[in-house]
Amino acid sequence: MTTTAPGAGGQTAPVPAPGGAPAPGAAKDGPAAAATGSSPWQLARRELRRRPAVRVSLCVVLLFVLMAVTAPWLGALGGWSPEEFDKSAIDPYLGGQPLGSLGGISPEHWLGVEPVTGRDLFARVVHGAQVSLLIAFAATAIVVVTGTAAGIAAGYFGGRTDMVLSRLMDLTMSFPSLIFMIAMLSVAKDVNRIVLMTAVIGVFGWPGVARVVRGQTLSLKHREYVDAARVGGSSSWRILTRDILPGVSGPVIAYTTLLIPGMISTEAALSYLGVGVRPPTPSWGQMIAESVAFYETDPMYFVIPSTFLFLAVLAFTLLGDALRDILDPRGGRS
Repeated sequence: MTTTAPGAGGQTAPVPAPGGAPAPGAAKDGPAAAATGSSPWQLARRELRRRPAVRVSLCVVLLFVLMAVTAPWLGALGGWSPEEFDKSAIDPYLGGQPLGSLGGISPEHWLGVEPVTGRDLFARVVHGAQVSLLIAFAATAIVVVTGTAAGIAAGYFGGRTDMVLSRLMDLTMSFPSLIFMIAMLSVAKDVNRIVLMTAVIGVFGWPGVARVVRGQTLSLKHREYVDAARVGGSSSWRILTRDILPGVSGPVIAYTTLLIPGMISTEAALSYLGVGVRPPTPSWGQMIAESVAFYETDPMYFVIPSTFLFLAVLAFTLLGDALRDILDPRGGRS
């Protein structure tokens, strides 16, 4: 038997009959029905397939990742290494300007060449993608692992642990991080710039993740299943890894995808300012900085790395926004 219950505006809504069977006329579609019995990953896949813009962004992200992974082979396919000079592609009587139109684009140089040096832009762009994404992914991994561990510990144990970790978050966030990064990278000379940039960017990024995870942990640690595990004699480590961590994984995944474009932009900004990756190692930010002197005579030198940087940041941002809406809907509300 099916009964009805008052709804908004005087309407009635079907109430399931005893035994859990759905009431006749009950809607079988909609977000609530889709979410029933679906894991966060199943829901994410379903929503990503439903949004065309997100599908395009995901394809662009995968393309950039594939380009970064296969950069040595792509460079060899183009026939040039990122440090190889081609003096025959530039005009020495015009200040080293590329020969031909659109910055020297030709069957030999698919995206043209750099002014003065004649280095192949395609090889430098794909190797620049490798450097930028390597730093972005590695720094994001440091930020997420450190922030998640600190946030769970602060939220679950509380007391003095929470006070110490929270004050450490406040102290780290109070630093003018960009100025401190520039100072540290300027002082360090004979070190691996990629490792140093990854470490420096990661040091200043973890408090944001830790605050999000701490808030989620505070809301989870008094749930019935956590109390039951605690009463049943489970260790704190088992509760944190089996009960708390899966509960905060959705917001962490959403936050992670939004961190990556920020890391790419930070690496490009530091390289643009001359304190990041040093020549001859290619980087998108470094290429943009060098192209400023030629934007009037060879605008393609500026357009090409800027376009790749713009597309990478845009694709990761759109994908991150979509995952945040799906996996952490309350976190996206104002």
